[in-house]
Amino acid sequence: MDHSGHGMDGMNMDLPPFTLARGLEFGGDPFFLVSCLLGLGLYGWAVIRLRRRGDAWPVGRTVAWAVGMLSVALVMCTALNDYGMAMFSVHMVQHMVISMLSPILLLLGAPVTLALRALPAAGRGRKGPRELLVALLHSRYMRIITHPAFTIPLFIASLYALYFSPLFDFLMESRAGHIGMMVHFLAVGLVFFWPIMGVDPGPHRPGYVMRMLELFAGMPFHAFFGIALMMASEPMVTTFVNPPASLGIEALADQSAAGGIAWAFSEIPSVVVLIALVFQWYKSEERQSQRADRAADRNGDKDLADYNAYLASLNARGQ
Repeated sequence: MDHSGHGMDGMNMDLPPFTLARGLEFGGDPFFLVSCLLGLGLYGWAVIRLRRRGDAWPVGRTVAWAVGMLSVALVMCTALNDYGMAMFSVHMVQHMVISMLSPILLLLGAPVTLALRALPAAGRGRKGPRELLVALLHSRYMRIITHPAFTIPLFIASLYALYFSPLFDFLMESRAGHIGMMVHFLAVGLVFFWPIMGVDPGPHRPGYVMRMLELFAGMPFHAFFGIALMMASEPMVTTFVNPPASLGIEALADQSAAGGIAWAFSEIPSVVVLIALVFQWYKSEERQSQRADRAADRNGDKDLADYNAYLASLNARGQ
């Protein structure tokens, strides 16, 4: 069965051989283009609103959000999106960026915190966007979908259950299916990394050690998935069995490259998230130490004075 057209009106039949320059040509998907522009615009509006009010917002967070949005646009709003419909390796780059790199960058932008600070309160007894967001954050639904017992299996199933079942081929037959799959990858990445990053408020705020364990619980499965694709002796996904002749690629070699990309990418988020977690941990310890110092300043080292008085009383008793 020849899947080389992928229900794409024969678009992939005459794609020239892949080069990075061709892959990065502007094109791709209007849905993601509009979404990225909207995401950048709303975030910018919220930051300006805070600034006008005289409140600060860290530049680093704005940069992280902007780079996160650009990373989504890079893989979805360029010709990579067309090549990704015909080449397993390019599709895997799209998948890995949108599920493992973009979510981390977007979460470092702390969009929920920004929304809670920028949206106006609706007033007593009324419900506006801010109140609805708070209600959602405290809902049972949110507690379930951000719990490790849900996020880790979902993260793993998004690889194995999707690629090694007929569902992947079905989704890849249409643009809408492909977009839906990529939105799913982004959403899964966001709910998986949200409790681990701990930048925004959420139902689950595990300690730093627990967050690291959650991170490492999911990553090896990505590596195993990549290795399985690299070691396979025949093409495993029907969609990519017959690549268009114009690409000049061989299906098994392309699948092996896709496996290498999946395997290598499993390391990148681990390093980025670990650096972010260690930095947060350090800042949190620093804040606690500052609080203790301020408390000591306020009561004039009363604890130390009390302890010295206690020692003096023991000494007096001993004489």
